[in-house]
Amino acid sequence: MCPLLQAGLKLLGNFLRKKKKKLHSAAFVPRWEQQLLVVLDPDIVSLLLHSTDGVMILFKFACAIITRALFICVSLVGVWRVTWVKKTDSNYWFLTFLLLPLVIEMIITLKRRKGQDYKWCSPPIFLFLITIIPSIWILELHHQQNKTSDLQCRKLDSWNNLNNMMTLNETQGNNTNYLENIKQILSHVCSNDWILALHQILLILVIMGKWLLPRGGGITRDELSQLLLIFVGTAADILEFTSETLSDVKENSPQLVYIILAVWTWSMLQFPLHLAVVNNKSGSDDEQGVQEVSLFTKHSTDIWSVMEALFIQDGPFLVVRLIVMICFDVFHQMLVFFSIKNFLVVILNLYRLAVICQDFRPSQQQHQ
Repeated sequence: MCPLLQAGLKLLGNFLRKKKKKLHSAAFVPRWEQQLLVVLDPDIVSLLLHSTDGVMILFKFACAIITRALFICVSLVGVWRVTWVKKTDSNYWFLTFLLLPLVIEMIITLKRRKGQDYKWCSPPIFLFLITIIPSIWILELHHQQNKTSDLQCRKLDSWNNLNNMMTLNETQGNNTNYLENIKQILSHVCSNDWILALHQILLILVIMGKWLLPRGGGITRDELSQLLLIFVGTAADILEFTSETLSDVKENSPQLVYIILAVWTWSMLQFPLHLAVVNNKSGSDDEQGVQEVSLFTKHSTDIWSVMEALFIQDGPFLVVRLIVMICFDVFHQMLVFFSIKNFLVVILNLYRLAVICQDFRPSQQQHQ
């Protein structure tokens, strides 16, 4: 058991016992204190202290709540930034209603599944994407339409600029309101840096959130580690796609911005799914020998990984980059390099799919 958690449970148990003695001798007891002792009974806390299963349940509950709390905080930051750039319209605060499904999902998961995630998908990550993606869309479109207004902003591209921004309020006078100081500092950051930071935090939090969320039934630690490694590579490719491609957009090309954001949104749907890693463990080897095993049943993870590369990530990325070069007359060295990279990934995945199909036929004939 974690020593820090054990010490915390001991302190909580001692506090509740003392509180219970005082309540028995008191003439009037507030209702909230009665409910507190009903929920957190000292005997239950003592039982959890000496029970490994109880500690694990508490740990899973804490991880499930902390992860969703981080999702909600980042989504609120995105909504706040949208209301900041759209000062004339306060209706954008209604974006916070998108957090309600995430809160409802947290309550249902904690109550019915004890915080555990699902096997084939991750609803909290999907709902987190639903809450944050509209804010990023609005910020990206606003930035593309108002690039000239960011000429006097402060970029976060060096330590000197960061230090100058932190000492900005000191030169303007002593202000004791720290929240106003923070708001003033953040208001001087360039819109492009704000959007890039949201992209980066979104991808990092999705990976960390998947790691912190309690594993669902049927997912092993080995499969989870593979999934996290795939997520890291996928996040790097997606971030490179959005940052590089959106920087190539000209001022008179709003259609290209919509195309890039639509493909980016489509590619983000890889993160809630576990299809490319989780194996379909159905039946024993003897049963599979008697029954006729299909190609998809035997190579489900490989086929799903190929489909994701072809239709969710590298295939759409290649199409967008070719559109940028051919239709919008944009050409530079990095764009060509990443187009070739996406083309190679598509060709190699098609080759892998052909190899899987060819190897399946001889194995099927041997069983016959």
